[in-house]
Amino acid sequence: MVPNEDRLKTYLTIDQVKDLFIYVGQRVIDSKPLLTTIDGAIGDGDHGIGMEVGFKKAIEVIKTSNMTTINSIFFEIGKAMISNMGGASGVLFGTLFVASAKDKPSINKLNLEQLASFLHSGLEGVKARGKAELGDKTMIDALEPATIALNEAFQKNEDLVAALKSASEKAQEGMENTRNLIAKFGRAKSLGERAIGHQDAGATTISIMFEAIYTFVNELQNKGELQHE
Repeated sequence: MVPNEDRLKTYLTIDQVKDLFIYVGQRVIDSKPLLTTIDGAIGDGDHGIGMEVGFKKAIEVIKTSNMTTINSIFFEIGKAMISNMGGASGVLFGTLFVASAKDKPSINKLNLEQLASFLHSGLEGVKARGKAELGDKTMIDALEPATIALNEAFQKNEDLVAALKSASEKAQEGMENTRNLIAKFGRAKSLGERAIGHQDAGATTISIMFEAIYTFVNELQNKGELQHE
């Protein structure tokens, strides 16, 4: 079904984007036990703890800072993660947010085109920083398919909610596929084929984030609270 013109022009306000990332952050924090278990199987076992620290600080910053652009929300979340999480996860997840908004014109609303553009830049930033590619059993295995799905949805003139549903599904598929991969980075790299059968913790976090984004925005639409240009 071709989306109607109104749904194609939906967007989130600054306040809605703030609420979105508070919701996303809380979903990741609530997943700490799962992330710790997953990372403990083939990693250092501290991924859940790190993500909890990072998102708790990010939520605090969102609630207390006077951010007047979408760009600044992404920047401040990323800076909070890099400054407080430590380790590779802090740098990479922080880079995802910082690189998303870097060198972008300031905006005060977030539609599908802008979100797809932001996350494409975030993906490229993470790949440049971490040197990982698709198939290396990292967060990239969930992030890249989700980002591609968003950009393809925009090219097909799909509406925001449908695009986020597709991106969430692709992130989950990518995360699940990491069980079939041999790790190229981190402690899991030393396990070789013994890492097969275990999913990557970073990819799991990305999947949780995209599922949360879709859930939040879909609920806004159901309540008639998505904005229209």
